[in-house]
Amino acid sequence: MSKTVSFHLQKGGVGKTTISGTLACQSALNGFKTLLVDVDPQGNASSWFLKSAPKFELADVVQGKCYINDAIVPVEAVPNLYLLPTFGIGGVLKNYSETKLAEEPFVLQDLITELKKDFDRIILDLSPGLGRLERSAIIASDEVITPMTPEVFSLDGLEIFIDELKKLKKNLRSNVKHSRVVINSYDERIKQHRNIYNAASEGDFEVFVVPVDPVFRKSQENNMAPQFFKEHGRGLKPKTLDAIMKLDKAIWS
Repeated sequence: MSKTVSFHLQKGGVGKTTISGTLACQSALNGFKTLLVDVDPQGNASSWFLKSAPKFELADVVQGKCYINDAIVPVEAVPNLYLLPTFGIGGVLKNYSETKLAEEPFVLQDLITELKKDFDRIILDLSPGLGRLERSAIIASDEVITPMTPEVFSLDGLEIFIDELKKLKKNLRSNVKHSRVVINSYDERIKQHRNIYNAASEGDFEVFVVPVDPVFRKSQENNMAPQFFKEHGRGLKPKTLDAIMKLDKAIWS
């Protein structure tokens, strides 16, 4: 059965795109037909995996300007990985979310229902904030996972998101699951990082950590999957690979 997962926290710079893109690559490398949907008007996931803008993007699909399959593009370097992109051309997706989305709040939910017929796994990369676009994406998901950085402000953001998600689930009658947190850029040698991990673990969440690893940034700069990037013969740290594998297994099992 196909599953849809989104990654979200209102705070920016916590690694939503890094985590969602890396896990999409891992899922595809494991042999599953995987779709990464770029629901961020800035289009960071799309510029990571595509070197040039395609003819159509997500905004064209939801506005009925093209068919779904017209906009989906394969990520050629990663077998089984596909992308429904956003390139932020003229801010089309942002404008749509601010004007038309209020009239059709379930448009992404309907879209995902169709996509599930063709893909084993679907991952949504969301922008910061919790506007109409993000709410629509969350209710279209089976599970939402919160990436955060090991700092106090991220903990505050998590508490706010938990409260907002309760309201969202009640108002839109959504059963989206929210039981996992990913602490990104984690360094166990730093006391503050350990304290944040302990604080996050005190709740009802299953907490995962992804270590600090420069390969993520370098792979994005080179339009590559982190799993493939090597510099001077070195790629992702063993601890990073272990963390990715552990998270991948937990999400899809």
